[in-house]
Amino acid sequence: MLCLRSLTNPLRQACFKSTAAPQSVSYGVGWAANVEEETKRGLSEDPSLNDIVNYYFNKAAPLCEEETVKTLRTGTYEQSMKMIRGTLGVVKPCNDILTISFPIRRESGAIETVTGFRSQHSHHRTPTKGGLRFSKSVTVEDINSLAKINSFTSALIDVPFGGAKAGIKLNPNDYSERELEKIVRRFTVELAKRGFMGPGIDVLGPDLGTGEQEMNWIADTYRNTVGSNDLNAAACVTGKSQMMGGIHARESTPGKGLFLAAETFLNDADFMKKIRMIPGPFGKKIIVQGFGNLGLHVCRYFHRAGASIIGVMEKDCSIYNADGIDPKLLEDHVIATGSIGGFSGAESTDRNLLHEPCDILIPCAIEKAINHETARNVKAKMIVEGANCALTPLAYEMLLENSVLVIPDILANAGSVTSSYFEWLKNMRHVSFGRLTFKYTKEANEHLLNSVQTSIESLFDTDCPIVPTPEFETSMSGASEKDFVNSGLYYTVLGTSETLRDVTKKLDLGLDVRTASYVLALRKIMTTYSAAGYTFT
Repeated sequence: MLCLRSLTNPLRQACFKSTAAPQSVSYGVGWAANVEEETKRGLSEDPSLNDIVNYYFNKAAPLCEEETVKTLRTGTYEQSMKMIRGTLGVVKPCNDILTISFPIRRESGAIETVTGFRSQHSHHRTPTKGGLRFSKSVTVEDINSLAKINSFTSALIDVPFGGAKAGIKLNPNDYSERELEKIVRRFTVELAKRGFMGPGIDVLGPDLGTGEQEMNWIADTYRNTVGSNDLNAAACVTGKSQMMGGIHARESTPGKGLFLAAETFLNDADFMKKIRMIPGPFGKKIIVQGFGNLGLHVCRYFHRAGASIIGVMEKDCSIYNADGIDPKLLEDHVIATGSIGGFSGAESTDRNLLHEPCDILIPCAIEKAINHETARNVKAKMIVEGANCALTPLAYEMLLENSVLVIPDILANAGSVTSSYFEWLKNMRHVSFGRLTFKYTKEANEHLLNSVQTSIESLFDTDCPIVPTPEFETSMSGASEKDFVNSGLYYTVLGTSETLRDVTKKLDLGLDVRTASYVLALRKIMTTYSAAGYTFT
């Protein structure tokens, strides 16, 4: 394994070279104004989320310039480069950042001040879109960084959203449900009256510490206050319950999206040869960090594909079974007990499962779960970033040097963004997918069967009833909303993953899929700016 000492010289120098400021400044400084300092911070042992995102941005930007100038020529080469570098400089920072403080009365009678943030990264597409998280440690810098990631994910998968993110500084376990409702409703009003919320402006969603209930409160508050005259008010937030305009299959789409992204690369013989692994998910040994909604469904889909879940990590316990863990039995145990501890289908262990031998490691819990210290001992051949910024840049470069394939967060999290887009579309259309076509499709299929039956009976002059198979009879009425969501998810994630796989090969980046994903996302954002231009410039 590569040691940290060797990283301080040749590998670090290579990283600095890949993110170095362009030699020619005749095209303007643009995105590269502080690139050397940002690279140093990104490769530090404990970088912030902002340092991490800036590092990956800076690493991809020179390649993006080279690729974009081939297609977005506006006049001479020098004029084109000025436009491209300047546009990258526009994309790099967040456009709008809002900090809100407001008082609430606790049930004890005490008055407490609550602080929250909302960041809108890019308005190249509107509305902006991003979740609301509860965390005592959340900072405005973290929110800005996560908003950037949302922009890049949306651009990568061709979802017409700009990126955004919101956070409230609190631990939800310290508040009653009534107190949390008051906080969420007040935060909603504060955002809306400042123009930071609306179906065509800025759309919220669930994130760390929030879920369906909080999204219902947001939708109800907006509909009954600032958005009372807005016909599309329900589209101000996604992640709602179905009674409030939510969409079917929302819970499973993040896990399915991650699985589909990973499967694309697992089925590619060239990538598997580089990491010395047999193609396909079947038989792969997998360790998952985090068994929340994402981790559960990741385990389900890999298990169904024939992989073996040998380890699951949670904040209070880790379990391991070399013969495999049944995700359904573990889910039933967690529902009954509230913890993975004590599960009879595996043994509890104090070992750090991030260091255990496996084929695929999937961190789905926290940012910076794998740092340079952890990366030294990682024995997985492939890592899929279920959590945003699960790897620090220093860890990522170490793993690349050791021929570990990393599927980046901006691709692995495509499922949740895709399902949010479909829910937003449903709310804007005011009708569920498939509702207008069920009867017509069923009758058309019945006519088809009757036509076949009539033709056969006429030809052979005998009765020949045509009976549909159970599978065909189930789908005779056409696609349900769940079918539409799954179909759209497959098309979006598989198409993006295959394109990204080809771009990685075209740019000769080896296993560096993350840089290819940033190049592709940035090019799509720049194409939008090139087509639309700038207002009042």
